Amino acid sequence: MSLDDQTLRDISRLTLEHYQATADAFREGTWEHDVSQNIAALLRNIQAEPPFALLDFGCGPGRDLCVFRSMGHQPVGLDGCPNFVAMAHQASGCEVWQQDFLVLDLPAERFDGIYANASLFHVPRQELPRVLGQLHAALKPGGVLFASNPRGENAEGWNGPRYGSYHDWENWKQLLEAAGFAELEHYYRPAGLPREQQPWLASVWRRV
Repeated sequence: MSLDDQTLRDISRLTLEHYQATADAFREGTWEHDVSQNIAALLRNIQAEPPFALLDFGCGPGRDLCVFRSMGHQPVGLDGCPNFVAMAHQASGCEVWQQDFLVLDLPAERFDGIYANASLFHVPRQELPRVLGQLHAALKPGGVLFASNPRGENAEGWNGPRYGSYHDWENWKQLLEAAGFAELEHYYRPAGLPREQQPWLASVWRRV
């Protein structure tokens, strides 16, 4: 399946319009989610001296930005939804960039770690190599990328008002390695449940 430029613009626009319209409800519904396992997976693999320069890619209303800042790190948020950008800045006091995932403008070799929690699955499959390459370039040499996404059978399309691309482990691994990343670890969430009850695939990668 090949998506033309107009279709890609529509995917971003409609998905972001959904988040813009539901931002308050999204914040209320997700603020107490426990993602400490994911935050720990990113931080323990960074080899730099703290405090770490971090990019929260798809920061939403700013929940995890607040955690990173409370730990003494130097996080920057990024989201395409204007309401989320405002919420995240207000909640965390951090710098937050408003950028469409498909139209990124990232500084080179700026970050020790990039935290993409429940965000990269919104990138259509054909655009992922380019976007992953941009994240790779934004990491310092040896920097770490964390990603957690709903897993699937390598299909993509509309899930209600949001567009998503859902990968199994083997396909995701091939995409990340082709973009210049080496696997550090991967796991399924929530922890301690049978695999069929673990809808999230989390993985950690080093820029090589």
